[in-house]
Amino acid sequence: MCMTGRRRTRSTPLPALPRPVRATALGAGAVALCASLTAACGVVPGATGGSGDDPIKVMTWAPQDTDATNKPGMPAMARAYARWVNSHGGINGRSLQVLTCNDHNDSVGAAKCARRAAAENVVAVVGSYSQFGDSYLAPLEGAGIPYIGGYGVTNDEFTGAMSYPVNGGQPALLAGLGKALASDCGHVALVRPDSIAGDELPAMLDSGLKAGGHPDAGDQLAAEDATEYGGQAEQALRYATKDVTRKGCVVPALGDRTDTFMDSFRRARANFPAVRTATVLGSVDQTVINATGGATGPYEGAYISGWYPVASDPRWDPMKKVINEEAFGDNRIDPADAGVQTTWIAYTVLRAVLEKIGDGEVSADTVRHTLDDGLRVSTGGLTPTLRWPYEGKLAAVGFPRLVNADVTLQVVRDGKLVAARKRIGGANGIADMTSTLENADVP
Repeated sequence: MCMTGRRRTRSTPLPALPRPVRATALGAGAVALCASLTAACGVVPGATGGSGDDPIKVMTWAPQDTDATNKPGMPAMARAYARWVNSHGGINGRSLQVLTCNDHNDSVGAAKCARRAAAENVVAVVGSYSQFGDSYLAPLEGAGIPYIGGYGVTNDEFTGAMSYPVNGGQPALLAGLGKALASDCGHVALVRPDSIAGDELPAMLDSGLKAGGHPDAGDQLAAEDATEYGGQAEQALRYATKDVTRKGCVVPALGDRTDTFMDSFRRARANFPAVRTATVLGSVDQTVINATGGATGPYEGAYISGWYPVASDPRWDPMKKVINEEAFGDNRIDPADAGVQTTWIAYTVLRAVLEKIGDGEVSADTVRHTLDDGLRVSTGGLTPTLRWPYEGKLAAVGFPRLVNADVTLQVVRDGKLVAARKRIGGANGIADMTSTLENADVP
C-alpha cells in the first residue's frame, strides 16, 4: 500500500536502553505461525509471551520505488528493531509485530495504508514517512490510532491530536538553516517542490533569515520528480549572484531529488561566481555527498541542518548495534539516514509506552492515553526528553504538536559530513528554534 504528497495541479548483550525487557521462551508453534504471516502480510516473527498474550501489532509506512522521495530504510529499520526486540524476549514478555506499507507517494495509497492499519487493529503507526497528512490522519483519528514519530514532512503532523512527532520536521530544519546563513550570505535562493508540502517551506527558511536580520529568500519552484533541473539551477544562480559584494547561497530542498538538482547545478555553476550551497538533512546524506564527488563535489563547504547529532556520535551506538545484529548487509538501512534515525527514536518512544503500560491491556486507546497522560521519554540524549502536552509552545503559529525544535548544524568538510564549528545558538552545537518559529509567517 502507499502514501505521499499531493500536487496542487496535480546471549548478545543488549544496547543500553531506558528499562530492561523480560525474557521469555519462544514456542515452536509461534515460530511457525509468524513465519507464515511474514510471507502473507509483512509481519516480523517474534516471541510469544509467557502468559499467552497476543503479539503487539504496529505498522510503519514509507514510499519506496517511486519517481520522487523514497525512504525504504524506515520500514527496514522497523523490521530490524522488531527482530531484535523479539530475539531478546519481547517487551513485557510479548512479541512485537511490524506490518509495513509502501505508500508509493500517492494520496490514495496513503489513505489505503491508514485504512489497512485500522483493519489490522494496530496499536500505533510508528516511525513513518508520508507527504499526505490530509489523507492518512483522518482515517487514523477515526480509528483512534496514534501516529508516533512521523518524519515531519508536512505541517499536518504538528496539528493532529493523535500525532506524536519526535523532531521538528522541515519547519525546524529550515528555520535553523536560515539563521545559520543569515550572516554568511547575500541573496538566498530556495529551490523547493511545486507541491502542497513544498508550499510550506519558504516561511520556515524566512523565519530563520529574519531572526538573523536577513531579507526573505527567493522562492524557486521545481517539479519534485524531474530528471534534470538545468533551468531551475540557472535561475537560482542568477538570483543568488545579484549582489556582487557578497557571496550568494542556493538552498535546494527537493528530498531525494536534491542530488539530481545538484548535478544540473554543478554544470550551470561554471558560468557564475562562487556560490555557497546549503540544505537540510533528509535532502542530503553522506551517501549523496560521496556519489556527487565528495571533497571535489558541489556540497563541499555546504551547511546542512539536521535534527539529531551527527552519525558518528556515540549516542547512536545502540542503534548501530541493533542494525549490525539484525540487518547486517541490508543496504537500505543507513545509520546516517535521518529517516532511519527517526524510526529508531519513534520505536524508542513506543517501547517506553509499552513498558509504562506493563502487564495491562495494550491497545490503540491505552497507547494514546499513556502518551497523553504526561509520559516523558528519554532517548539517550538524541533529543530532549519528549513529552506531548495538548498544546505545545508553538500552538499560536499553527504547530500545537511540535514539541522538539532542536536543530544541529553540520558542514561538509573534506567530503565528510561533520559537526560545524559555527553554532546557531544553544549548547553542544544544538539550537532550540522554538522562539524563531514563533515569529514564522506560516501560510
